[in-house]
Parts: sequence; C-alpha cells; structure tokens
Amino acid sequence: MQDGSGAYRTTGSTCLHPLSELLGIPLDQVNFVACQLSALCAAFWFRLYLSPGETSPAVRHAFATIFGIYFVIFCFGWYSVHLFVLVLMCYGIMVTASISNIHRYSFFVAMGYLTICHISRIYIFHYGILTTDFSGPLMIVTQKITTLAFQVHDGLGRRAEDLSSEQHRLAVKAKPSFLEYVSYLLNFMSVIAGPCNNFKDYIAFIEGRHTHMKLLEVNWKEKGFHSLPEPSPTGAVMHKLCVTLVSLLLFLTLTKTFPVTSLVDDWFVHEANFLTRLCYLYIVMQASKPKYYFAWTLADAVNNAAGFGFSGVDKNGNFSWDLLSNLNIWKIETATSFKMYVENWNIQTATWLKRVCYERVPWYPTVLTFILSALWHGVYPGYYFTFLTGILVTLAARTVRKNYRHYFLSSKALKAVYDIVTWAVTQLAVSYTVAPFVMLAVEPTISLYKSMYFYLHIISLLIILFLPIKPQAHNQRWPQTLNSLNKKMD
Repeated sequence: MQDGSGAYRTTGSTCLHPLSELLGIPLDQVNFVACQLSALCAAFWFRLYLSPGETSPAVRHAFATIFGIYFVIFCFGWYSVHLFVLVLMCYGIMVTASISNIHRYSFFVAMGYLTICHISRIYIFHYGILTTDFSGPLMIVTQKITTLAFQVHDGLGRRAEDLSSEQHRLAVKAKPSFLEYVSYLLNFMSVIAGPCNNFKDYIAFIEGRHTHMKLLEVNWKEKGFHSLPEPSPTGAVMHKLCVTLVSLLLFLTLTKTFPVTSLVDDWFVHEANFLTRLCYLYIVMQASKPKYYFAWTLADAVNNAAGFGFSGVDKNGNFSWDLLSNLNIWKIETATSFKMYVENWNIQTATWLKRVCYERVPWYPTVLTFILSALWHGVYPGYYFTFLTGILVTLAARTVRKNYRHYFLSSKALKAVYDIVTWAVTQLAVSYTVAPFVMLAVEPTISLYKSMYFYLHIISLLIILFLPIKPQAHNQRWPQTLNSLNKKMD
C-alpha cells in the first residue's frame, strides 16, 4: 500500500521482500501471489486427502476456514480484523434478526461497513490502491453476506409462488450453523480474490454432492447414462494456469511498458495528435487488463483444484468447470457491442447485482443497480466518471444498433463489415470509458478527457438527442427478473 511519501507499506509477511525488489513489484502484490499459489497447493491437497467420501463435512469446513483465516492474516496483517468484525456482526444478525428483516439488516450493515472502509482509504491512504488492498476481500465477503441473507429470506420468509425459478432453486431452507457460515465466507479458495458463489453450491461441494447435483440438472441419466461419472478438474486447472502464466508475463512486460500514468504525460496531453492519443489510450487500457486476467483466472483455478466450480456439460458434451469463472477473455477481446463486453467482464459481480438488487427492487432497477455497483466498488471519483460515462455510451450504442444494424444483415459481406466496425468502435469506447476507473482521481481524468475533447461524451449525447428511439422489444436479458417486477407492479 502506498503512503504519502511514495513508499510501499507492507501489510503482511516481509520474508518475500527480496523477491519483491528483484521483480520490481510491490511487496503487497508479491504476498497476494504467494497466498494464491499456496491456496492452489492447499486446494489440490484438500481434494485428494480431505475428500467427501473419507472426511466429514465438519472437518472439511474447519480446514477450509482455518486455511482461509491464515492466508488472510498473512496477506493483509492487522487489516484482516475488518473482515472478521464484519463476519461476526453479520452472523449476529443472521441468528437474531427476524426472517422478514434479515436480508435488510445484513445488506445495510455489510454495505455500510464496506463504504466506511472505502471512505477511510481516501483520507488515510491518499488514493493508494493495490490489488491486494484489504478492501478487496471485504468486497467479496460483502457479496457473500448479502447473497446468503437474501437466499435465507427467500427460503424461510417468502412463498414459493412468489419466487422466480432461480430464486426457488437457490433458496436456503434453514439458517446456517456458525461453522457453515464462517466456512462459506472465509474459506481459503475464495477469501483472497473471490469469486462470490451461492451457499447451496458451496455446501453441496463440502458434502460431496456438487458434481452429481450439476449432472442431474442437465438430465444426465435421461440421456442414456446409467451411472454418474466423477469429472476431474485437472484439465481445466491446467488450462487456467496457462492463461494465468501468460497474463503474468504480460503484466511484467506490457503493463510496465505502458503504465496508466503515461496518459497524463505532457507528450500525450499536449504534443500527440488526436488519432495517436486514441490509439495510445487503447494500448494503455489493454496493458492494464493482464492483472485482472491473472487474479481472476488464478482464483478460478484455485476453486477448481479443490473440486469446486463444476457447471455441468457444454454443448459439445464435454465437462465444464466455469461455474465460478469471472470473465470470458475471448468474448471480451472480440466484443462487438458495449453490452457484450460488460456481460463477460466480472461476471460473478454482475450476477450478484442482479440477484440482490435488479430483480428485487420495484422501481428504477437499472438506476438503483448502478448506484449499488458504484458504492460497492468504492468512493474514488474515477469510478463514478466511468459509470456515468458508461450509461451514456450504453444508451447511444443501443440507439445506433436499433436504427442501423438491420441494414447490414442482408449479406455475409455486409455483416462482416458491420462486425469489424462495431468491434473497433466498442474497443475504443470501452478504453475511453474505463480509463477513469484505473486513474481514480478527478484531475488526471479531466486532463485525459480534455485532451480527447470529450469526444465520446459529445457523440453519445448527440446520438441520444437526435437519433429516433425505436420501440424496444421486451428485454430478455433477465426475464425472470422482469416478470417478478411486473408482478409487483400489477
């Protein structure tokens, strides 16, 4: 963590300091990688030597929790106290609150505590932010606390006919024990870097029902198979570790070569022409991605190595281990629309926002979901620049698509031209939109946008104001959500 003098303040073990100096990477980030690699080894050991067939669920819960607590303390030092305080407070709510209010109290306490921590970092650490900052695991735990609270409320406080099919499937019919609660929130597979997952899936994994449950969901036996297989995650883990390695190499080279700080250099702001700035911004934003690819793919691999994350069978009949995947790199890099890009980035957070906000609020679900997303991410001004710009770009892109896309569907050649153009526009628009997210502060953001003449803001506003808005078919993105909202409003 960076203090006011520019030096990095360690929060965990200092035994990795020589490696940190050798690689030129802050010690906190080295601690993070060391913890995740240790978690990967522990995950293989957990699956092989504490398998559900030979070990009781209580023992698996206990070991998963103990390892998780150790990794958190190693990686974050005394900051880990914030995590434990929040978990204990919310378990108190889980035990004492009425079913009709359990989700509300848990939500406001978890989000309130997280927001206080976010605000304190602004004033105490002066915009110092790293992947391994203690707010990272606090954000994941907040997602899990609120997810579980809403699912307990669904299972014990609402009628089955009032639930969507997904809510009914995920509803929790009994309050968890203390061991189950802390294991779900603090297990070593996801406590450092996530992702958020569902309580019923986690309990099924601990009890050894996870893979069989997913195979039954895809009607495995009805397809002519008489017995349920035992899918191995080894292939998926090896593939994800290869992606992780490539991402790490890119981070050590590309990210160092094109730092975000270069976007406020005099050369970029005052000397480069507009086309050069446009291309250079795209390169810098591409260079900022590998750290996310690395952290999220490694976290996915850790869960898979423990035997968690099986999602069933894909369209080709192959076993799939993407239940907990947080991104789809291929779809991100080939996205031809802003919507497609966003849907494949930070997937589990988007799912959480849908389940605790979008499908539950009776009015203005899009606006309230945006507000929740912004508060959850933090209080850095750059986040709000990104989200507000994203709203404009999304509305403009939707308008253009509805007005012109149908003209390019008459032939394969025209469709190919449309895809190429929309890919380029999407990538440039995303780079422009997310730049404040990684720059954090107001001054560099305004400097960047002034050097780009606020071009995307202006174009988006002109499109929204002057292009006709055609009638929109019923949005099918979250159909169960919208149906449930319609029922509330009838």
